[in-house]
Amino acid sequence: MKVFTIAAGAAVLVSALPFAASAQEGKVARGVYANIGYADSRTRDLDLGTVFGRVGYRFSNWFGVEGEIAGGVNGDRVTHDVSPIGLPPATFAARISSQEALYGVGFWPVAANWDVIGRVGYGHTRAKITQSGEIFFLRRSVDEDSWNYGVGAQYHWDGRNGVRADYTRQEFNGRELDHADVWSIAYSRRF
Repeated sequence: MKVFTIAAGAAVLVSALPFAASAQEGKVARGVYANIGYADSRTRDLDLGTVFGRVGYRFSNWFGVEGEIAGGVNGDRVTHDVSPIGLPPATFAARISSQEALYGVGFWPVAANWDVIGRVGYGHTRAKITQSGEIFFLRRSVDEDSWNYGVGAQYHWDGRNGVRADYTRQEFNGRELDHADVWSIAYSRRF
């Protein structure tokens, strides 16, 4: 069974090589690019939104680097029942203040003006958290670092202007923030 699986995988790869080779022979824009867009960050309990900007440099058809900065535009709140310890329900609210990250990016040019993207990086998030109940109120800022990784795709309809969609997983190093699944859509511009 393993031999059959390996053979089938090899056949798919070999059949895709001419397609990828033709995309590679086409003109792939190397150089500076920028994105501006919206990201939806979902944790176990919260759904937060940010507006972000990215600036990157594509060294070759296959590799690049990019920096990302974001600011929160959409907060969320959830009410937890803490009655097992004898307290009334409490409300927990959060909003991202800012995020910064740096990524190594891999590109796979699958067709003219189409790329599949993979990226891995390290980021920093600052969030404002509010906890309140009938007998208490607590507001604080939280700073945490995270390892981030994800995949995406982009299409440039005229070689310069396009659209990019990404999924990124944020694995936070601290105990304050839950890991997040981030879905984003952006306008993309090559320079």
